[in-house]
Amino acid sequence: MKFVAIDNLYPLKFTPIYQERIWGGTQMSEVLKRDVPAGNDPIGESWELVDREGEVSVLANGPMAGATLHELLQNYGKALLGSKAADTERFPLLVKLIDAGDRLSLQVHPDENACREIGNGAEPKTEMWYIIAARKDAKILAGLQGRATKQQLVEQMSSPAVEELLQVYPSRPGDAYFITSGTLHAIGGGNLILEIQQNSDTTYRVSDWGRVDANGKSRELHVDVGIKSINFMNRTSPRVAGVSGEASHNRRYDVVTTCPFFTVNDLRLVSVWNDDTVSGGSFHLISAVNGPVTVGKTGDEDRTVRLEAGESCLVPACFGKYEVTPVGPGETTVVKTTL
Repeated sequence: MKFVAIDNLYPLKFTPIYQERIWGGTQMSEVLKRDVPAGNDPIGESWELVDREGEVSVLANGPMAGATLHELLQNYGKALLGSKAADTERFPLLVKLIDAGDRLSLQVHPDENACREIGNGAEPKTEMWYIIAARKDAKILAGLQGRATKQQLVEQMSSPAVEELLQVYPSRPGDAYFITSGTLHAIGGGNLILEIQQNSDTTYRVSDWGRVDANGKSRELHVDVGIKSINFMNRTSPRVAGVSGEASHNRRYDVVTTCPFFTVNDLRLVSVWNDDTVSGGSFHLISAVNGPVTVGKTGDEDRTVRLEAGESCLVPACFGKYEVTPVGPGETTVVKTTL
């Protein structure tokens, strides 16, 4: 692999890695018009950006196409990640699309303290969901009700009545949910979601709603470690309400600003958005939500990439000034993530 000079780096777009899930849906193809592969189970996740030992993203565009994200990170280090990155061993985030035809399991991700207690390679995970599309009556279950007790949760874990102990929200495109580690949660059926998370794949299922596969087999549950991972003190609402209406000018809204692992902004664009990676000390991850955009340097086709709705690109930390340009009419929504 011949790597380009740092001064010639460009916005990096990666090939999706599709994952079959028993609860998978059809909105990736219906809403985002993707050519989704067929499998034994429906496709429930597309890993848009990942750098793990078992799965690693492959670059799809430009002269370095075919290189893995891990190879790029090893070669460019902080020039790719920026000074805010704790290290350059692995890319710090994992980016997914979640296509829920049926609701996901009731689950929790551990925090650092729970991981130390549980061991066995457990990794902490805090995540953010941005709702791209939602069918009628789709909902989000996230966080415990204020009066729910640990005893009630344990007693009702295997019953549908456990939902009565949770905070339940109607799904609305443009809403976001900040799911800190230790938050009990479930994505309801009918949701198409962009997920930004720590680079972790530790999930503890405490209930799968009685679901079985085609062979009548239930998925494994992790009730004991799940209970250890739940933060029973946190009863705050994880919802970040989206904005309504359209405007004649570009707008930026903060979604996640106090998280030590990532910062997320919601950009509503009607014209060119000018940005700069160098001043913030971090890469920029640009995700198109409801329409196509181009990302890069105006007039330099070799350093510009087009994103369709649902696609993301990684703008290297050393890239400097760049533009995000809506392609179609009306207001285009873009999610911007940095460290």
